[in-house]
Amino acid sequence: MSVPFLSFSPQHDPIREEVLAAIANVYDKQWYVLGEQVKAFEAEYNTFNHVAHTIGVANGLDALHLALLALDVQPGDEVIVPSNTYIATWLAVSYVGGVPVPVEPDSHTYNLDPAKLEAAITPRTKGIMPVHLYGQACEMGPIMAVAKKHGLWVVEDNAQAQGAAWEGGLTGTFGNANGTSFYPGKNLGALGDAGAVTTNDATLDAKIRTLRNYGSQQKYYNEVIGQNSRLDELQAAVLRVKLQHLQDWTSQRQQIAAWYDSQLGGIADLVLPIVATGSTHVYHLYVVRTARRAALQQHLTEAGVGTLIHYPVPPHLQQAYAHLNIPAGTFPIAEEIADTALSLPMWPGMSEAQVEKVAVAVRSFFS
Repeated sequence: MSVPFLSFSPQHDPIREEVLAAIANVYDKQWYVLGEQVKAFEAEYNTFNHVAHTIGVANGLDALHLALLALDVQPGDEVIVPSNTYIATWLAVSYVGGVPVPVEPDSHTYNLDPAKLEAAITPRTKGIMPVHLYGQACEMGPIMAVAKKHGLWVVEDNAQAQGAAWEGGLTGTFGNANGTSFYPGKNLGALGDAGAVTTNDATLDAKIRTLRNYGSQQKYYNEVIGQNSRLDELQAAVLRVKLQHLQDWTSQRQQIAAWYDSQLGGIADLVLPIVATGSTHVYHLYVVRTARRAALQQHLTEAGVGTLIHYPVPPHLQQAYAHLNIPAGTFPIAEEIADTALSLPMWPGMSEAQVEKVAVAVRSFFS
């Protein structure tokens, strides 16, 4: 038995007819952009995520970019970002001319360390962009306290953590405006690129809706220089179907993680995920760490187990950010995570037998 890193079939097969009917409905209605499906999905996501406003956009990066545009980030403004994250978080800052200022994560949770924030704040700092990495909620209480103390806005990168919570508050509800992604592999995934901004601020909601649609509220009348970043009707229709199943899929992810924890516990050279007190984890990824990563990955490949590395090069060492002149060694925690992290198979529908297959292969390597 082989175990792929990701399989959509257990999710998609049972809802195939629902999804195809939703797509056919859009096809027959002949309204494909910013129609009733987008409006309905936005309302339903408001209910799911406990927010006042959801604005459907083309992808997760656009969601972050539009949030920063609406917050009027100016060239040269500094924005605190995690030193370990997918590069999209940094790119959104760069798109508006801002300067990403990296801060190291907590070495156990891999999320932005609130205790390290104040040392990075300067007179040019305008905001903080925490990332709920791998599906675990950041410690938003302390982060929001620092932001309030220094008069900073917060934009959550919630691309990997729909449904996660910090002390009962859902991710995507704390910040002034927050971006999420519905890329197919996400916990709530479309059948192509898609994303959304969430906010409880009516003024930001209106600004982002205008910015996503060429800077226009009325067709052919453009108030500001905007973007073309709109969630299309087909993807919204698919997401409406899948949103109904998200809580069940999240429970399955958490059960799979519990099986992994049980079957992989006690291996001396393997670090398992740690969840912070007050946080919940929706396990977009199940990430382990070992100094022998390359050999473990090769061993698992030979055993028929798929894995991926999220992410092999931290943003400050990417060629795209060479102009920041941040040398290797500057952010040792992020660099160690990049060198040692390995994502094991994780998808709704995985059986306990499949998890056991992965665990046996991992244990055989370390034995």
